[in-house]
Amino acid sequence: MSLNASIDATAMRAFRDSFPALKRWVYMDVAGRGVLSTHTRQALDRHLDERMFNGGDKDSFFALIETTRARFAQLINAQPEEVSFTKNISEGLNMVATGIDWRAGDNVILCAELEHPNNVYPWLNLQKLGVEVRFVKPQDYHIPIDQLAARIDERTRCVTVSTVTFAPGYRTPVKALGEVCRARGVPLLVDAAQSAGILHTDVEALGVDALSVSTQKGLLALYGMGFLYVKKTWAEQLHPAYLARFGVDLGKAHEAAMGDYAFSYAPGARRFDLGNFNFAATAAVNASMIQLMELGTQHIEAQVLSLTRALVEGFLAMGIPVAGGEPGPHLAGIVTIGNPSANHYGTDEDRFNRLYEYLGQNDVKLSIRRGMLRFSLHAYNNREDVDRVLDLTRRFFATA
Repeated sequence: MSLNASIDATAMRAFRDSFPALKRWVYMDVAGRGVLSTHTRQALDRHLDERMFNGGDKDSFFALIETTRARFAQLINAQPEEVSFTKNISEGLNMVATGIDWRAGDNVILCAELEHPNNVYPWLNLQKLGVEVRFVKPQDYHIPIDQLAARIDERTRCVTVSTVTFAPGYRTPVKALGEVCRARGVPLLVDAAQSAGILHTDVEALGVDALSVSTQKGLLALYGMGFLYVKKTWAEQLHPAYLARFGVDLGKAHEAAMGDYAFSYAPGARRFDLGNFNFAATAAVNASMIQLMELGTQHIEAQVLSLTRALVEGFLAMGIPVAGGEPGPHLAGIVTIGNPSANHYGTDEDRFNRLYEYLGQNDVKLSIRRGMLRFSLHAYNNREDVDRVLDLTRRFFATA
């Protein structure tokens, strides 16, 4: 299926109409958190009703876990046993970081200045084991994969990047980096916070060995849950830093069964599963992924790229500085305007602070990250949303 294919108009309207927040907001803040659809809310309500009225049926809850595990695996072209449940991205990254059998003098490579801090601290924490954390500098706010590749040597145990940086929101050429890492025999771990559910993700085609994601952003579900994909061949070389019953292979034995004191880890990424799961958040994300997969992630990506391209072109036509300039291969689902700085609570230019306030007063949801106004889109956005933002921006600068 081509990324140029458009989403069926009827399906798109039905998808958009299932998000009540869009009746009030021009919602362009999925990079912060998405909004819930009525389908997702109904699934959550059904789960809570079962708990409230009946206490809950544990067997059906476990069946939901396996259905959802398989659904996420299908979403990213993985196998169910390559997927574990986490509480967020940070936990998934730490599970991998602490699961590697490090030796003093080993190294990990990343571009820290463009990563969220939670994909930096897990690696800094390993310095106590004698692990070298190798940093590369960004190039024009892009993650330089050539420099990452150049730092790889025989002691490199992992390379890690964000698939899309949270600011300024550029797409990382993950496939090219994956090819280098595969050729050198070095695992590639990605933080997919800003891409899963928005950009088409095929872990096999990308050459990704592990991927961590939470469910409140592009997967359009709740806080407090995430998924960790680890390719089976790598997962079975990792040793969980902490272990519980679900991470132990006891076949189909009861969840409270205790084997003998000699144990084997569960196959693949299941070894990272711990105690009881977040069943409510699982009910929510299972429902939201059904909706995403009905549209198809290739179609979703095409829709989002079309809208972000139009937003970029509209801002540039007004003479507004857009990170990355003209649309190009760096484009994902995020558009940032203004000039970057270390300010997370505003911009360094009063006109952009006032534009942010003006847009909010006119029911546009966006955020500020690293001194820039950040607009982030999903498939529930449409051209009317883009035109509304551009029209409000023109009005603001015409009277400012």
